[in-house]
Amino acid sequence: MSSLRPLLTCCLLGAIASGAAGQTLGGSAAYAFLRVPAAPLANAMGTANVSVLTRDVSVVQLNPALLRAEMEGQLAVAANRFFSGARQVNGLFCLGVGRHDRTLLAAGIDYFDYGTAAATDPSGNRLGEFRARDHVVRVTATRTYGERWRYGLTLKHAGSAYGIYRSDAILADVGLTWTDTSGLLQAGFVARNMGAQLRTYAGQAEDMPFDLQFGISRRLRHAPLQFSLTAQRAHRFDIRYPDAVGDSSAPGLSGAQGFLDNLFRHLVLSVQGYVGDKVELTLGYNHLRRAELAIPSAANGLTGFSFGAGVMLKRLQVRYGRAVFLNGLAYSQFGLSASLGRSPQERL
Repeated sequence: MSSLRPLLTCCLLGAIASGAAGQTLGGSAAYAFLRVPAAPLANAMGTANVSVLTRDVSVVQLNPALLRAEMEGQLAVAANRFFSGARQVNGLFCLGVGRHDRTLLAAGIDYFDYGTAAATDPSGNRLGEFRARDHVVRVTATRTYGERWRYGLTLKHAGSAYGIYRSDAILADVGLTWTDTSGLLQAGFVARNMGAQLRTYAGQAEDMPFDLQFGISRRLRHAPLQFSLTAQRAHRFDIRYPDAVGDSSAPGLSGAQGFLDNLFRHLVLSVQGYVGDKVELTLGYNHLRRAELAIPSAANGLTGFSFGAGVMLKRLQVRYGRAVFLNGLAYSQFGLSASLGRSPQERL
């Protein structure tokens, strides 16, 4: 029974949070930038993955329980240029504390700059310009439990500044992973973005972009492949938007067809292939993204797909991720991870 305590604790926290955020759908929550992948690997895997087997420290932003001893001393930085000149930069660093590296800490910052826009009055008269920015500061603590379990907590301060409007919030991610004895199978769970605003934009509190996720990753023993399946927004089954004309979701889909479409909107699939021990190739598919961004009666190509590549040297990882949006529009992300100190294995 004691070996199940981390799992029961995380499930309880997730159930409490899902009850508070169960009515949040899509863009109705504040701080939507917290859903944007903060690193190329996450971007290439389709945004959501809570169980991937990797030594890239950037995945801590997906699930705090993914922090591992081999990531100690690793510094990760990434940059992303969105559409219309919007930019994102972030950094993350991991260090170990405690005996036998059973406890690990990481800290990072993610910054979004959307440039400047015209400030106008209700009549459309131009009053000048304003600048829009978002940021989130993260502190993560992860600890082992027994031989197979890891549990972690990330505390986050998120802030926004849009001209004269300011807002900030305190949030938390709670995560758990279980790894089998072979090290080739891993399951993960995370309750993301639990919290509340400290300061509101205009005096009215808003929902947080809560997300309950769980998934599994399997690396093949005799083939250079790893497969992952992740369920996102598991706290609410129906995540389709209402029809703007009527009051039904996803017009044209009903019965079994509508059920399957809704089910697959929760799923994110990814596969990674390895060329030797130095090159990693990633392909991901997010059906929610394709379903929401597809244009009816048009060829939507690779909408919802993502891909990436990584070169993994002994002390340096170079990564690239690209996600495709509607009609071929895509954004790219570049990142570097460098080991600044000796790993636990090198110290032995």
